Amino acid sequence: MLTFRNISLALGGRTILDGASAALPARARVGLVGRNGAGKSTLLKIVAGLTEADGGSVDTPRGTRIGYLAQEAPGGETSPHAFVLAADTERARLMAEAEHAGDAHRMADIQERLMAIDAHSAPARAARILSGLGFDEAAQAQPLSAFSGGWRMRVSLAALLFSNPDVLLLDEPSNHLDVEAAIWLENFLRKYPATLLLVSHERDLLNNVVDHVLHLDHGKITLYAGNYDGFERQRAERQAQADAERRRQESQRQKLQSYIDRWGAKAHTARQAQSRMKALKRMAPIAAATIDPSLSFQFPNPEALRPPLITLDHAAVGYAPGHPILTGLNLRIDPDDRIAILGRNGNGKTTLARLLSGQLKAMEGGVTRSGKLKVGYFTQHQVEELSAADTPFQHMARLMPEAKASTVRGQLGRFGFSGDKADVAVSKLSGGERARLALALITRDAPHVIILDEPTNHLDVDTREALVQALNDYDGAVLIVSHDKHLLELTADRLVLVADGKAREFDGSLDDYRDMILKGEDEGEKPKKAGPSPGINKKDQRRQAAERRKETQDLRNAAKKAEQEVTRLTGEKADIGRRLADPDVYQGDEAPALIARHAELSRQLEAAEDRWLTAQERLEAAEADVA
Repeated sequence: MLTFRNISLALGGRTILDGASAALPARARVGLVGRNGAGKSTLLKIVAGLTEADGGSVDTPRGTRIGYLAQEAPGGETSPHAFVLAADTERARLMAEAEHAGDAHRMADIQERLMAIDAHSAPARAARILSGLGFDEAAQAQPLSAFSGGWRMRVSLAALLFSNPDVLLLDEPSNHLDVEAAIWLENFLRKYPATLLLVSHERDLLNNVVDHVLHLDHGKITLYAGNYDGFERQRAERQAQADAERRRQESQRQKLQSYIDRWGAKAHTARQAQSRMKALKRMAPIAAATIDPSLSFQFPNPEALRPPLITLDHAAVGYAPGHPILTGLNLRIDPDDRIAILGRNGNGKTTLARLLSGQLKAMEGGVTRSGKLKVGYFTQHQVEELSAADTPFQHMARLMPEAKASTVRGQLGRFGFSGDKADVAVSKLSGGERARLALALITRDAPHVIILDEPTNHLDVDTREALVQALNDYDGAVLIVSHDKHLLELTADRLVLVADGKAREFDGSLDDYRDMILKGEDEGEKPKKAGPSPGINKKDQRRQAAERRKETQDLRNAAKKAEQEVTRLTGEKADIGRRLADPDVYQGDEAPALIARHAELSRQLEAAEDRWLTAQERLEAAEADVA
């Protein structure tokens, strides 16, 4: 269906694609992944015909319809429903022609074609897609000019999905969505009947939707079968094999170089030395795996404060006097809390976050804060408002005027800005690096509460995993607004649902919430679940919740460590197996030691696999208990 043949492209003197080739199976759902700046969006634009490659081609069958999400938000007085319907250009053309067709035969042909493309159910299909993306019936009839840019981008996404192209190209489609719309989109894409090429950093989306992963790295693309977790396992295995081959090659290089150095000047061995010199030049170097400093988050731990940190008592909050957005707020935040704030965009999640951060005052009711409380509040606006001409060091130094330069650089180093990286202008930083800088700035004074409003929009998959680890290592309270379900699942143990002007505890898991969204239940209705055991007060419940969270995190770390050990042993065993397969190895005295090591590795690998399986079983059992 879609074939890349030696695609090459350079932009601004930098090679983006270098002979990239791959053949995607028909109707495959493919996740296009790679580090920020690798060229994923550029490759999508080449497929869409918006960017011309320097060399190579993208081949598709004749007549293939390619759909690409435009980056310009639609506007004007057209309603979202009408805009989406117009995306089916054939239906729109036939419907217009039917109004004026005078020939009975032509009218019959038009009606037959309209039936074939199921045109008469189109209004209902368009309404369902818009509803899934957060537009109720009234909103679908309003003019596009009444909506913000983010909501108008949702309309563009709805129109693209409605048009049902043969090849659907999506570049970070969930960036403008809340978690509810992201859940709906994931469910829609799982059932998409044609080819899908998806750029996303959402691990859950990549795991639950795609059946192939196309990895873009250093200008090359490699196709893997399976979802994202499968891709990571296969990549780790390949890297282990490459590292083993690199070590073997380096040993061979040293032997060749030693021979050349020793015998190159001797007349009777000069020819052999020249032969080895040519062999040395022909050896293509194998790159070693590199450690990326951008995978670095370390939130400074705060001094201990007695709970509660923040208490809301029948509080109301809003922006215009007499017009509160949220009322009757009763919420308590303790030092060990991990809270996900759920609810559709526009329901007041950010308003609640601003009240808790101290940026908004309560209109009525009580708000009690611990006397020494410090709050770090992250929003996307902070990323956008960074001074492009200044460096990370200059940004941090302005906020820490009394601190020594070493202290300023130490805080930046926690977030991957060590050495010269701290002195690079913000204009030269990627979106992910700017987000890390904003996180470094808001946590400079070791806050007791960190509030994160969509922190992952510019972070790739690996960096999001680093953020998860840092949040789980942090000793203070965490509140998160995010559409990234994977992030919420690994960091939050309390859910607060903002809906209908209220914010209340959601007595269920994220999977319960997902099921509720997909079933179209009322947002304010909570699934029934057994209440707390009698005799256990809220303090004990919070303590038990913290203990369960620590237990599952320890088990998760143990499972990850065991998996890494299995990967390491597998790579070493494969390396020795390849060496034992070489007949020359038996000419010396190395073979017995290799055979013994191979046997020992087999025993160690079996034990490591047992530890991994045991850790996984204990983790799954513990997570089931927590749920």
